[in-house]
Amino acid sequence: MLDTCTDRLDALLHHFPVRARLFHSGSLCGVTRFDTPESGGQLHLVQHGELTVEHPGQAALHIGKPSLLFYPRPLARRFISDPQAGATLACAQLQFDGGADNPLAGALPDVVCVSLKDIPGTQAILELLFTEAFNHYCGREALLDRLFEAVFIQLLRYLMETGAIRGGMLAGMSHPRLRRALVAMHEQPQQDWTLDALAALCGMSRSVFANSFRSTLGSTPGAYLQGWRISWPSKCCARDKH
Repeated sequence: MLDTCTDRLDALLHHFPVRARLFHSGSLCGVTRFDTPESGGQLHLVQHGELTVEHPGQAALHIGKPSLLFYPRPLARRFISDPQAGATLACAQLQFDGGADNPLAGALPDVVCVSLKDIPGTQAILELLFTEAFNHYCGREALLDRLFEAVFIQLLRYLMETGAIRGGMLAGMSHPRLRRALVAMHEQPQQDWTLDALAALCGMSRSVFANSFRSTLGSTPGAYLQGWRISWPSKCCARDKH
């Protein structure tokens, strides 16, 4: 079984795709309040300028360099920038198939803030994205939507490769051994997976696998598989065998 990050994401993104839609490109000056969408998340790419980002009941974020700011779920916020200099952003709405049951949306923290230079492989994508965002070429919005989706996938890779997520599904997918069991369950949820079979995939003893899985993901392998089957499209899992 391959251990590449792409393989770890394939089943998730194939069965629970994420779709982006541009909703802002340009400067923000002074105070900007963002209405929270009824569902889905939002991705903000700060190309230039300084921002203070405030959320109710949380410490403010101070952004002083090109950064990515991602909200997997609706969250009220306001951006504060210099009234004259402002800040330049490109922003997209993200819709997760499955809504609140989408496993990716549920696995991420309320806010993710990352410097753009820290995300490997995004330089060419971001250069094209910002060029398209601040011009009016033919087919601009359709292309931008796809570019935002590519940036989102790169963000997921970054979070897994750096171990930035400390618990839950993405933490398990970052684990050098546990991820093999997760890929197997994600790709073949209808199979009658036993604890012994999953442990063998990971090259671990039954007890070590069970304890590592629980401490990393916060649930037993059986409970995780049952939850995955429930969220999986019904045509892929006609009945619960576990």
